[in-house]
Formats: sequence, structure tokens, C-alpha cells
Amino acid sequence: MSEVLSCFDPAANPQRMLPVDESIQRILSQVMAITDTERLALPAALDRVLAEDLISPINVPQQTNSAMDGYAVCAAGLNPQQPLHIVGSAYAGSAFNGILQAGEAVEIMTGAPLPQGADTILIKEVCQREGNSLSFTGPVQPGQHVRQAGEDIAAGSLALSQGSRLRPQELGLIASLGHTEVAVYRRLRVAIFSTGDEVVAQGQPLTENCIYDTNRFTLQGMLQRLGCEVIDLGIIEDSQPAMETALSAAAGQADAVISSGGVSMGNADYIKSALEQVGEINFWRIAMRPGRPLAFGQLLNRTPFFGLPGNPVAVMVTFSQFVQPALRKMMGSGDWQPVRVSAVAEEAIRSRAGRTDYSRGIYRIDEQGQLQVRTTGSQGSGILTSMTAANCLIEIGDDKAALEAGDRVLIQPFPDLL
Repeated sequence: MSEVLSCFDPAANPQRMLPVDESIQRILSQVMAITDTERLALPAALDRVLAEDLISPINVPQQTNSAMDGYAVCAAGLNPQQPLHIVGSAYAGSAFNGILQAGEAVEIMTGAPLPQGADTILIKEVCQREGNSLSFTGPVQPGQHVRQAGEDIAAGSLALSQGSRLRPQELGLIASLGHTEVAVYRRLRVAIFSTGDEVVAQGQPLTENCIYDTNRFTLQGMLQRLGCEVIDLGIIEDSQPAMETALSAAAGQADAVISSGGVSMGNADYIKSALEQVGEINFWRIAMRPGRPLAFGQLLNRTPFFGLPGNPVAVMVTFSQFVQPALRKMMGSGDWQPVRVSAVAEEAIRSRAGRTDYSRGIYRIDEQGQLQVRTTGSQGSGILTSMTAANCLIEIGDDKAALEAGDRVLIQPFPDLL
């Protein structure tokens, strides 16, 4: 028995329906992060995964400075009844070179270094200036409106951890350290293909009993948004030799391979027999809807393979729940988890105990600030409009037979992939 099959032990109970969480953990245990890296200029590193810990070489901010426009003073001994004498000014990019004495103030702009002897900022709104005489109103808290050197990032501290996904805010943080480029993991290369003699390419006549291919396009979109390079192998005919050729070719040029269709164990589904020749495979029945059939394994060179269902909605749901976590781990961000938030069901929602349901939903904030969610309507796994109308998945756990209006439920707001 092969290593992968031995680990999964499908022969123990081939009819067993695996829970979603167990299936995800089985997949994650079998995929490894890539190690190849490259250095990119910051603008080119958006949405890439950091390949090294970044230690700050400087304090950010570099010097203690003013957070507001106003006047720098020493808080000790301040008295609103006694005007202060203005002895100079400090602007961003320059400094007041003297030492502030008791009873003195320095006009200061946001970002300007705090003068020596000062510890507090009086904002302009509470001050009144007449020539070089300054009066103010209201209480004063020592240290108010002052940003300390290194308060954001201290020199020598960890600024960003390896595995961080570089969003615009991370790029700004890296730039604040003075870096112009950064080490990231290379992009994953993912091969995709559709199966089924009933699947027709766009631009071809749509004959009776056939459908246009949709899954390759949704997979391409999600993979591109994930930051992968996509190798599109097109539509593969329903024959074992064609499947073996496609799988062998994909394994030679990709880090992962994804197919859609052909995993229902029907008489014309050749993926299983083809995979037995070019790799190791496990067919599962997942306790979920949509997307119960799922194939996972490894090709001969240990390239992970995901065999997704053929129905369009099931492809997107299984990709988001199973393929996405695996690819993110392979990209170097292995601690990724989908965002889940609690909402109130606006209507009764059908489900069934013993399986996890992913209904397509629309969430909103009501007048009381409460997160509410309802379904998009019909939830068939072939109804693509249920995805185009949705902004979330409603996740109904396997411990619930149904939801009633007013019940709380977890939702997964659509991430950047959908």
C-alpha cells in the first residue's frame, strides 16, 4: 500500500462520510510549503508571501515627535493663568535646537521632533497666541499628543513574520523601514482541466445534452486572485489514456493539479483508474453539501492532486474549503483560516444533521447594527446565480438539522477570491 493511501486508510470504511474539518486536516498533512524564493521591488510584491522574518533596523518613528499641530511645552508647573513665552518653532523635517525651559513653548507641527526639555503638546485649538505670548485653556495630561521614538516599531524588533501575506499596509510598513525590495516565495504553478464529453468549449456549437465549460473559468479567477500562475490544460476527453497523459503532463510543470468533474465514480469517470497508474489517490465522500465527492492524492512526483465535483457551485465551495487552505500552506502562509462571523438568520434555512451545509447567503447590517443573513433562494449546486447574488457562505454545522428565523449561524464573508 502506498504511503498516501496508508496514511488515509480508505479501505477501513470506504462508505464512511468524512467530516469537513477532518478532511481539511488530512489534506493539510500531505502538502508541503515550497522553498523557492525571489527578491522583488516593493510595488511588485503585493499579495505575495514574505519568505523571511523582517527585523527593523531603525526605530519607527525615528525620534519622539508631535502627533498634532500646536505647541511643545513641559507639563510640570503649567498654569493656565500664566502665559508662556514662545521661543521658537519646529517643523516636520527640522528641529528646534535649543533646550526648552520652564515657562517656555515652541510652536510645533505634526511630525516635528519634540524639543529637548519638552514632554507635552498643547494643540492649537486650546491655545491663543498674541505675539510671542501663549495662553491656553483646559486640563493638561503629561505626554499628551506625543509619539515616542520606536512606539510603532522598535529597532531590533520583529516587524513582520515570515509567512505574512503582503497587503498594501504591509508594503507601507516595509517601506517605513527603508527597504526597497523584499524576499518572497515564488508563485505557485497550478494546472487545471475539465473533464466530460458533455462539456463544450466556448465558441463551439452547443449540441443537445451538452453544456458550456464554466469551471475552468471560475478556477482560473480564484487561482489568479490567490496569486497563482495558472496552466490551463483545457477540456480532457473521457478516456483513461487521455487522463493519464494529461495528469503526467501536468505533474511535470505544476506544483498542484486541479480537475473538475469525473469524481462521482460513474462508469465514464476515468480519473480514478488513471490516477492509479500515475500516482496515489483517495476518493472521499465528504459530509457536506454542495460537493460531497472529492478526490485527493499525489502524482508520481508528489504533486498534490485535487479532483473536484463537476457542478459549478460545488467546485467553488470545495475550492474555498479544501483547496484554498492547502495552496496557502504551499505558498508559505500555512496558518491561514477562513473568516467566520456570527449572524442572525432572517428566515428558516434547510439543512440536515450529520453534514455541513454551505448555503449561499446575503448578509447585511440592520437598523440596530445587527448582522443579518438570508439565502439567495434556490440552493442547487448547479445554480451559478446563487453565487453571483451572494456575498457569503452560510455555514450550518453537522450538529443542526435546520435553522429557524432568529437563530444564530456562522457565515463566511466572501474573501478576496470570490
